[in-house]
Parts: sequence; C-alpha cells; structure tokens
Amino acid sequence: MNTKHLFSGNTCKPINPSHPHNLSRRQFVLSGAAAAAAFTILPRHIPGGREFAVPDKYQATWESLKTHQDPKWFDDAKFGIYFHWGVYSVPAFRNEWYSRNMYRTGSRENEHHLAKWGSLDKFGYKDFIPMFKAENFDPDDWAQLFAASGAKFAGPVAEHADGFAMWDSKLTEWNAAKMGPKRDVVGEMGKAIRKKGLKFITTFHHQWLWAWYPTFNKNVDAGDPKYSGLYGPVVSDAAWNFKEEMNYSPAFCSHWEAKIREVIDKYNPDLIWFDSRMREIAEENRLGFLSYYYNKAVDWKRDVAVTYKGHDLEPGTGILDLERGRMANITPYKWVNDDAINWDSWSYVENANYKSADRLVDELVDIVSKNGNLLLDIDPKPDGTIPEPTRERLLQIGKWLKLNGEAIYGTRPWEIFGEGPTKVPEGGFGESKIKDFTAADIRFTRNGNTLYAILLDWPGESAKIESLKEGQALWFGRIRSVEMLGIKQFLKWKQDATGLTVQIPDKKPCEYAFVLKISGY
Repeated sequence: MNTKHLFSGNTCKPINPSHPHNLSRRQFVLSGAAAAAAFTILPRHIPGGREFAVPDKYQATWESLKTHQDPKWFDDAKFGIYFHWGVYSVPAFRNEWYSRNMYRTGSRENEHHLAKWGSLDKFGYKDFIPMFKAENFDPDDWAQLFAASGAKFAGPVAEHADGFAMWDSKLTEWNAAKMGPKRDVVGEMGKAIRKKGLKFITTFHHQWLWAWYPTFNKNVDAGDPKYSGLYGPVVSDAAWNFKEEMNYSPAFCSHWEAKIREVIDKYNPDLIWFDSRMREIAEENRLGFLSYYYNKAVDWKRDVAVTYKGHDLEPGTGILDLERGRMANITPYKWVNDDAINWDSWSYVENANYKSADRLVDELVDIVSKNGNLLLDIDPKPDGTIPEPTRERLLQIGKWLKLNGEAIYGTRPWEIFGEGPTKVPEGGFGESKIKDFTAADIRFTRNGNTLYAILLDWPGESAKIESLKEGQALWFGRIRSVEMLGIKQFLKWKQDATGLTVQIPDKKPCEYAFVLKISGY
C-alpha cells in the first residue's frame, strides 16, 4: 500500500492514506477526560520575529482536535459561494493556472503569453499586478447578489497558488491592499457579507506556492531573487515538474501557517476552506493553525469549521471536501463539494463555458440528499464586475430556493438518498461524468414530520415514487397529504405495492426540480 508523507523539520513520517468513510464524526471523538487533559506547547518562531503558542482548550494533537464538532449552522446552510478573483483574472486565458503554465515551454498559455505580452524575462506574472485594478469592485453589490442567490455562507479566495494575498498583510508586501486594487478585498467582503446575515468564509491554496513557479530558471523573472516574496523559494527543475518528493522547508511551512493566523486574527472567518496538497505542510504547522483557530472560536463564542481534501488532515478534525465531485450514497459524516459555475475554469476567462441553472440546482439537491453541502465558485472580472451569465444563474438559483428552500435548508437525509437511473460516481473530479438527471430521478430530504421528494425533471401527468410502496414504514407514521411546493392545493395520490403515485398539476410552479411535500400523521 502506498503511503503519503508528512514533513516535520527533516523528519519524514508516513501516514495511512485510508479514509474511514464508514465512521461518523462522533465516532472519532475522544473521551471527555482525554479532551480535558492539560497541554503545553513551546512557542515556535515565524518570519518577522513574532512567536506564538497554542492555547490550551484544544491541544495541538489529532486526538484532541477530533473532539471539535461540525457547526449546526453549516449543516443547516447547504449552499455557499466563493470566488477565484485575483491577478490571474487579468490574462483571462484558459484558467486560473495561467500563472504557472505561462512559464511552461510549449503550453498553450506559454505560446499565448509570448505572442501577446512578450518574453518572460521582460513581462512575467508580476507585471499583470498593476493591470488588476478592480475599479468597479462593489462588495455590497456582491454580497447582495450572494444573498439573493440563496447562499448562506460566502467569501473570497484569500490567497491562490500564485502567491498574491488578497488581504492587508504585514507578512507579505505582495498583497491587494498595497498593489493592484490597493484594497483589502478580504476585509471589505467580510464586512459586506456579514451585513447581509451570511457566514463569512476564506479559502487558501498557498501550499501550492512551493514549486508553483520555475524559480530555478534564471532566464525568466520568476528566477530573480528580488521577486521571491511573490514567486516563492528556489526549487529544482524536478520539483517544479512534480518529479520528486515535495520536501517543504520549515521556514515555508511556518510562513504558510502565519498567513492563516493573520487572517484568523484580522477577519474572524466562520469557515476556512483549503485546497489540496496541504498534507505536504509539516504536521506541526497543520496542528498549529487548526488548534489556534478552534481555540479562537471558543474565545469568540462562535462555531467554526475547516474543510480539507483527501488525507490532508486526520478524519474527524474537519469536514471532507470533494473537488468537482460527489458521494454516491448518504454518508454518516458531513461533507462538501466545491464546484465551479464554469465547466473549464475557476476564474474569469473569455468565452466561458457556463453550467445551466437547471444543472446547478439538480447538483445542489443531489448533494444535500447525501448529507453534503455545495460550495459554488464564481468568476468576477478583473475590473470587479460579475459576468452577466453568472449573475443570471445565481439569481435563478435564488428564485428556486425562495420557493423550494424548505426542502433544502435545515433538512437532513432520509434513510435513502433517492431513486432513479442516473448514476453518480463517487469521489472528486467526477462531475463531468454525471449525465443530466431525468424525471425518473428523485431525491429525498426530511424535516420534522415531512418527507420531501424532489423530482429532478417534470414528470408529466403523474409521478411514481417506488421507494414509498404500501406498507413502507415512515418515521411519522402514515402519509396524510401530498403537495407540490408552489401549488396551493393538495394533490391526489394512491399507494400500492408498486409505490406512491401522485397526480401532478397541469402548471409548473418553477422551471426545474419540483418538490413534493409528503406529510404524515
């Protein structure tokens, strides 16, 4: 069996890559006595001469951190929005990996860059920063749109893999408050989002900065030491091409942690989301930021959450995230799918290939039925405007949720997630393999004495739910009534050995995903 590795100083420690999908968060929790054990950690040095120590409620151990519980607000919220918006939005070519691939000889980005912007020793990624002006950026307008979409949590990419921080940082001069827009994007969005009653999130990808750029190459600007604050440490050609183990230095890991702590202290996020490759960061730094954040939340008297991918954190210490992917069945633990509104890119690009609102609503319903949440990425332009197709889709999702939100918000999975012919592969990066759902595809959620059966396409004159055969035991007893949300009348229905057959109204109450509200005695 292959093992992943964690780096702590010069010591390489293997970890077991298996994920206990059959366990719930509660099964990870230690005894109360273990959780209350006293703990002391020596201060650790970070760049800038500052030292920090881990508070003592949550220890900097996986066992202690497994006692942290997922927030109820996150379980209830179901739908959130974040946005890839940064210097990479300026070239607007192919995707957000432009900052890396522009240096890769022979790539489409490299050929495009040389033809449009010139040689990489004269015009590198840093030279896009003055062009990232954000002159039309209106955080209140963005927050209003997020609220209108029905999202319950939202926030920015605080730092992408490109090394450019989107907050007013004392740890790096390469930030949006000092360069480009000369605005504290994270801070301004936090205030605007919270003003709308939404939870505020920040996302981090900066573990990728190790070997993101060809800093070994003296023929391009990324190899010039005076730009190392943006382009990162000098790495080998093999490391840049992912042909050798990523042995991150202690200094890089400490700086990585310090940036997260700075955002925690300045902006008090309700959720911190992480991209993959965090497992390459030294274990002490991952334990350090996580215990620090959870202890800060105790001081704030707020419930917070952290997401992670793959095996980047120990199961039970955070919420598992699947990138562009879903679960095939209900899980006993909470999970989240981060997906983009554009099939091909996470950031703004010209000629974007947008998903339909129908597809996005169906995706949300399928995820919620399996105990997951959807975190949808959108694509602001470099001037700070949100593309009209994106805005239209968000408003369409919001319109659907305004009518049907009771089948989503605050619900929990039923004993089965649904029925129907369309298969959903499990795991990350499977979204493109999932076909559009049909009228025979039905998903279930529940709340109180109500079962919601969500028809993922218009069924015509009647709908049959085979999972609700006569004699099927329901927690609320027998079926009393069936309604369709948005239709002010009870529907005719019958239950027999083949299932529950419901007579469907003549008129559609909305454009997609039609909700049958099944109430019991």
